[in-house]
Amino acid sequence: MDSRELIQKSIDYIEENLKGELTAGELAEDVGFSIFHYYRLFQSAVGMSIMQYITRRKLMYALYEISCGRKMIDAALEYGFDTYAGFYRACRRELGSTPSAFLRSHKVKKPYKINLLQEEHIMITHKKAAEVLKHWNLEQALVSDIYYQGSGNKNDNALYVGEKYVLKFTANLGKLKNHHEISQRLASVGLQSAVLVKTVDGQDYVEEDSLYFYLTHRLEGEQILADTMYEGDYPAKARFVGEMIGQLHLALKDAEVPVKSVDLYEKTVMWALPKAKNIMGLAEDFCREYIRTFDSLHGQLPRQIIHRDPNPGNIICSQDQWGFIDFELSEENVRIFDPCYAATAILSESFAQKDEEKLAKWIQIYKNIMAGYDSVVGLEEAERQAIPYVLLANQLICVAWFAEQDKYKEIFAVNKKMTRWMVERLGELKVETGPEIG
Repeated sequence: MDSRELIQKSIDYIEENLKGELTAGELAEDVGFSIFHYYRLFQSAVGMSIMQYITRRKLMYALYEISCGRKMIDAALEYGFDTYAGFYRACRRELGSTPSAFLRSHKVKKPYKINLLQEEHIMITHKKAAEVLKHWNLEQALVSDIYYQGSGNKNDNALYVGEKYVLKFTANLGKLKNHHEISQRLASVGLQSAVLVKTVDGQDYVEEDSLYFYLTHRLEGEQILADTMYEGDYPAKARFVGEMIGQLHLALKDAEVPVKSVDLYEKTVMWALPKAKNIMGLAEDFCREYIRTFDSLHGQLPRQIIHRDPNPGNIICSQDQWGFIDFELSEENVRIFDPCYAATAILSESFAQKDEEKLAKWIQIYKNIMAGYDSVVGLEEAERQAIPYVLLANQLICVAWFAEQDKYKEIFAVNKKMTRWMVERLGELKVETGPEIG
């Protein structure tokens, strides 16, 4: 086993024994490390010390049980806090809030099992963030957690710093560089962008404990929420989203950023479709026809650098400005992937299988996103024909990926139903020539 597998072994053991007494010495011995070496490896892999991690997991499980109606003192004692006062202090120290205030202000869900081998999962305490922020002379600024507005899930790779900044952290230097170079490119053509803020000694980022920390400006405005896309003049709202993605692509069209190149057809046909087929029981005839049609179109589709994750939460709008955040996943791919992803992200966050009126509205939202995108970049005929197949490729990839992520069981279940709904209506998802508003 490599070190990450051994640390994962510790994480699994901690999860199974949270109500018991856990010591760093016992855990280090179990995986065969000296306690000094174990401390260092755990800190590097997870982003916090072993004992802080244990305390946080105990807190989150206790708070979840309290949110389900259990008495606060009973949950606190069962998870190893000797007194309510000790539980209260730990909550203030680790989560920056009293237990009651935390429960009022957060959508508390059952903690998911952390798997370091499946995803980048980093835990940074507010205390550690304050230490890092000394590099920007911001150690006195208020640090707060970020929660996704649609799902209520906590962002594991970023923290708010005061009202103006976001501190981000990653173990992948390539992701950092992607975000930096693309954000600079957008800023250079006048688009609102979360550019990096240099440290007091002129550096773009700080490296500590094998993690990379970087500070960005917090964009002015509000995230687009999926549910609001169905309100009011929803076709016009959808067209605006498509136009924004089109403007983003124009800005990135000739950008020279060393992002990875992805073959969407190969990724879908060789990995996602076979996996999703087994999970969902997709018909052989459907799979053969899907492969045949997508294969005939894929080679004709224009490629460029794309955002890769233009979900509504990554689009920021104010009265006179708009912009995108989070370019860490940017890649070279077929350009219509982005508007297709935006449409499926809206549906994923709002999918209601038996709400025929809402689903009919979504089809109009999807087609107007494409119409808005077309009005800016000018879709080629092969792209127009390929849109339903790229839309479904994105969904097949989602099903295959979420199936392997313990953290996203609810999202996986929604996306399975949603993908089947799309398969059954693939013909309705064809995009005709001309504007779609109405």
